[in-house]
Amino acid sequence: MFTKVRREKLEVSAKRKMKSLCSLFFVLYSLFFSISANAQCAMCRAALAGESNKAQAQAINDGIVYLMVIPYLLVGLIGYYIYRMRKKKV
Repeated sequence: MFTKVRREKLEVSAKRKMKSLCSLFFVLYSLFFSISANAQCAMCRAALAGESNKAQAQAINDGIVYLMVIPYLLVGLIGYYIYRMRKKKV
């Protein structure tokens, strides 16, 4: 009886380690092997063409970064909240 319970705990522990290892490999893979895209919509390209629009180009780049950061922050906060909830259960 004792060995069966211990074996089940070891199996659960091994599954958790394997899941963590797979997650780590996925994150590392997506960080180091990303596909770069050099795309712009036609209107952005036309508006930013030339040397005279450097300030406008910088403003558009800042706007894109601002729009990109907000969803990542929200997902991160939700993930942290779920992590805390699951940690309290265990």
